[in-house]
Amino acid sequence: MVPQIFIHDLLNRIDIVDTIDRHVPLKKAGANFIACCPFHNEKTPSFTVSQSKQFYHCFGCGAHGNAINFLIEYSGLSFVEAVHDLAANLGLQVPMHQGHISSRDFDSNDFQHFFIDGNSPQNSEVSSQDLIVVLQIAAQYYRDKLKVSENAIAYLKERGLSGKTAARFVIGYAPAKWQNLEEVFPDYKSERVRKLLVKAGLVIVNDEAKQYDRFRDRIMFPIFNQKGQIVGFGGRVLEKAEPKYLNSPETVLFEKGRELYNLFSSRRAIRESNCVVVVEGYMDVIMLSQHGINYAVATLGTATTSLHIQKLLRQTDNIIFCFDGDKAGKKAAWRALENSLALISDGKHLSFLFLPEGEDPDSYVRNFGKESFEQKLKHAIPLSEFLLTQICLELNLQSLEGRAKLVHVAKPLLQQIKAPALSLILLNRLVELSGIQQNDLEELLQLKDTQRVRKTEALSRQTLISPYRRLIRALMYNPAYVTKLDRNFLVESNVNDEEVDALKVLIDFINMHPYLIKNNESAPSILTFLQGNSHRTLLENIESEILEWNNTIDFEAEFLGALEKIQLIHRNRRMNELRSKSLSKLTEEEKRELQKLAMS
Repeated sequence: MVPQIFIHDLLNRIDIVDTIDRHVPLKKAGANFIACCPFHNEKTPSFTVSQSKQFYHCFGCGAHGNAINFLIEYSGLSFVEAVHDLAANLGLQVPMHQGHISSRDFDSNDFQHFFIDGNSPQNSEVSSQDLIVVLQIAAQYYRDKLKVSENAIAYLKERGLSGKTAARFVIGYAPAKWQNLEEVFPDYKSERVRKLLVKAGLVIVNDEAKQYDRFRDRIMFPIFNQKGQIVGFGGRVLEKAEPKYLNSPETVLFEKGRELYNLFSSRRAIRESNCVVVVEGYMDVIMLSQHGINYAVATLGTATTSLHIQKLLRQTDNIIFCFDGDKAGKKAAWRALENSLALISDGKHLSFLFLPEGEDPDSYVRNFGKESFEQKLKHAIPLSEFLLTQICLELNLQSLEGRAKLVHVAKPLLQQIKAPALSLILLNRLVELSGIQQNDLEELLQLKDTQRVRKTEALSRQTLISPYRRLIRALMYNPAYVTKLDRNFLVESNVNDEEVDALKVLIDFINMHPYLIKNNESAPSILTFLQGNSHRTLLENIESEILEWNNTIDFEAEFLGALEKIQLIHRNRRMNELRSKSLSKLTEEEKRELQKLAMS
């Protein structure tokens, strides 16, 4: 909704050091500024801010971004609110694209206005921003329908939900008719609007080309991403029907394995309590919040993934998984444990709470209250204890075979753990349980080999930096280097490599935004404009390496050296391709090319 050129100008005018220093005191450290990270607990500063490139990076938890990202993450603002906050400090008024819809105020005519003005032409590709607008309109429509649905209101009251809580979580209701959204979207059945609604996950078109709403006669729970934008919905059926809960399908905006319900709204509470509770349902989160426990999130109809855990470990050092105490709950907990092992460090604490049979967080907090639930949290089972209990559960440790199987089962689990102290403590416990000497057990578990491999891999990453990565790094430092590139040299590369793909995306983006080139090395972080890009994590890691550069580096030599290396790779690859053919099968043009390559 905010023009990119304004965001670029805003980030050029503000100083990220001043912005962050108002919330987190920074200290000068060489060319950069440092502090203890505000996004996770630490004693030694690993949070680094670059004044020249206007971005921050935490080498502890991986938090990364510019001044806008900082306000979103630290203060819980939406993207637009963060932009307004920074602009107000400079006395600037934020322009908005004509025809685009504000999430704060729109009605059923806005959608028609949005298209008639030509902001989203009929034949154009559907953009992420278009889908966000569509989902915002749908959310408002569902909210309006909740206000006039006696059945839906009665259901929520029966579940103990207050009107204030329902409004805070933007809860709505999708009526029972097959084509409800026709009321709010003009040209509901036209090709262009149908395409938008299908891609947003709101509409289904069957094999007979019949179109109908995905969500019908359901309580609607909007799902927000980390920028505070609605990216999908969860729908809970009112009557007895299957499925009880229905989520939006995977879209360009929404991936169940990445998103967590209520994470956007709960971030401040999570940081203040230094704890997050992971539950299984929307109503669990909502009812806990209504009772004053605002640091709960939920997975979205899927098992807890490593991406979920990475996100949460950026917010807090303590994760408590709260599941039902039945077989399904134990299975879900074990899956969460497996996906946590490679990510946990000695400063992090993961634990598991299993509620009494027949209770879930929703019912428990209503029946017993906040204090009782928080007492339960204090007695959650630590990850190490849960791990050992589960792997010993069906083993007879009094027998030699049982102790041998214990080592066999524990081996792949312990090999994943990178936290030195936790790994050693678990090893000592296994020594006690198995009766095997520590040195022998380490050899059986191949822990020394695993540690050696990790050290070798770390060394390789430090010393064998690919020329593609070096080129990306140089371009992120100074986008103007793109003018010295021949785009065709990358077209020739058929390598299936994420760094090559990311480099192509980066070059295309810089060429499309000439104002980045004009500012040379004073340009702000390019990642400002690549928020939803699939290569974002890789680019963040590469950009963080710039923080280690200093004035002794010849930046242009770094760029030219990487370019020369890539050209050499392409030359050798092409020569091998030509030489793999017999001389009689080479065309005259290919013979001349081979001769030229051999002499260059």
